[in-house]
Amino acid sequence: MAIHEGHRERLRGQFLENGLDGFHELQALELLLFYAMPRRDTNPLAHALLDRFGSLDGVFAASERELCEVPGVGKNTAALLMLVPQILKRSRVCSANEIKTIRSGRDAAEYLRPRLDTEREEVALMICLNAQMGVINCVELARGTVNAVDFNIRRVVELALKSKASYVILAHNHPGGVPRMSREDDAVTARVYKALDLVNIRLYDHIIVAGGEYASVNDLGGMRLYSY
Repeated sequence: MAIHEGHRERLRGQFLENGLDGFHELQALELLLFYAMPRRDTNPLAHALLDRFGSLDGVFAASERELCEVPGVGKNTAALLMLVPQILKRSRVCSANEIKTIRSGRDAAEYLRPRLDTEREEVALMICLNAQMGVINCVELARGTVNAVDFNIRRVVELALKSKASYVILAHNHPGGVPRMSREDDAVTARVYKALDLVNIRLYDHIIVAGGEYASVNDLGGMRLYSY
């Protein structure tokens, strides 16, 4: 048995017995790469990826183009590395979908975090709720840069009417920032509140997600200010 084949078996056995406990990032990435490169020593490539992107999180956030710029990474390897975080996100979103009613900022944050936590650019979402605060749907409104995202007010109203919503919750993330309402966020909230009010739909909350935390305008008592 070749040296690197014995190393593979030791790493695989260690994982099957104890999970990733005791693994450092390099070993965990080596183990994953086994399944894209079954006959090669994956240690040098794991080193190269971590050197290029800084961490496992950085590797999983990279695009196909960025990954393929690392010597030794082909399309199959890039696809595997991009698939892992997407499967994790899908699993977390499926769990969050078990939340059928939203009656607080905490409920909304639990529903929204899996959809926003891993995004590297600002994403705006809208949750439509029925009269009993039951979730009708959650739609993406816009996708922007790390600094701004453009809300299309007309689209918000059209989607809310099409969904037969009684209540709407806006949400967006602040990648690399803090969950705090900016001046621009405040202006958008006021415009959406007034536009929905014209068609007898209530903007119930605006949730901001950042760094695993969240802020709820409604929980902080801020939504009442938009009714004047």
